Amino acid sequence: MERFSSPATFSHQSPPRTAVLLVQLGTPAAPTAAALRPYLKQFLSDPRVVEIPRLVWWPILNGIILNTRPAKSALKYASVWTPEGSPLMAHSLRQTDLLRQALAARGHAIDVELAMRYGEPSIPAVLERLRAANTTRILVLPLYPQYAGSTTATAIDEVSRVLQGWRNLPELRWVRNFHDDPGYIDALAHQVRQQWAQAGRSEKLVMSFHGVPRRTLELGDPYHCECLATARLLAERLGLARDAWIVTFQSRFGKAQWLQPYTEPTLIELARSGVRSIDVLCPGFVSDCLETLEEISIEAREAFLGAGGEQFRYVPCLNETDTFIDCLVGLVERQTAGWPVQTLSAGDVTQRTAALAQRKERALALGAND
Repeated sequence: MERFSSPATFSHQSPPRTAVLLVQLGTPAAPTAAALRPYLKQFLSDPRVVEIPRLVWWPILNGIILNTRPAKSALKYASVWTPEGSPLMAHSLRQTDLLRQALAARGHAIDVELAMRYGEPSIPAVLERLRAANTTRILVLPLYPQYAGSTTATAIDEVSRVLQGWRNLPELRWVRNFHDDPGYIDALAHQVRQQWAQAGRSEKLVMSFHGVPRRTLELGDPYHCECLATARLLAERLGLARDAWIVTFQSRFGKAQWLQPYTEPTLIELARSGVRSIDVLCPGFVSDCLETLEEISIEAREAFLGAGGEQFRYVPCLNETDTFIDCLVGLVERQTAGWPVQTLSAGDVTQRTAALAQRKERALALGAND
């Protein structure tokens, strides 16, 4: 077998193509223990995710966690599962479709594909499709606004690992982060303002980010700093006083110290101290998923109300909002600047603009039913 492979069918006459590869974390195929087991094994076997020596971690993972956690996690997934399947998958597919159409409406002949770091569609499978289409330029856009070794870096690791076996390498560019991108901050502010317009403004805005072990901060991971920067920029955009907002971190796993303050204990403390109403936003997630719909909108809500709080309002993620799709278009246009991207004809642009409007209507209708 050759070390450096080529597509099964390849023609030097095939026109070169440009693509954007969106990368999300991933999701199990079904809310069952059987589906969760391989998904969790792949996820928790990643040394970027669990930085424990393999000799120590492997017996714990295979002997304890994979025999107990899948069933518990399956119940949580079942509580947020939709007729379309996983909320994360449904939103990610819509985002992919809308970005593809939005770029076409602006005259860009750029393919847009979605891959999951864990689960399907896998990064290797999607890259193979791009290679077969003679894609010679790829912009990899991990859908993580704040950079972390356990998210952005592992997506880049996997893309690089796959390309090590290719004979004809594409030109690559990466979006490392977009935590302070004006379009991203505008999209977040729009979500909060929309919530306030519908339900009124609460006493405090809680910005809950996914947690990571504190040790990663001490070793140089910029994630904590980028979360704080996002929160500060959003608060400034909303005109909030410093005592009107707070940053917390959720999804702690294991006994090690993680970034603090922790979300649920903080919400309980707020309620007990007399705060009666809060809005909770998860800026680090661009799509609603298990961590936002179950952990925050269900579990955190119960904790706050159970401790004496009166109003808990969850602010949905960016999902398929026009402002977020515009943010992605801006990122792609800036990052692909200088590439000889083919442009579409005026007729194609008109046709795809009309298609984009129809797809937006369908996406909004589907999103309202999630």
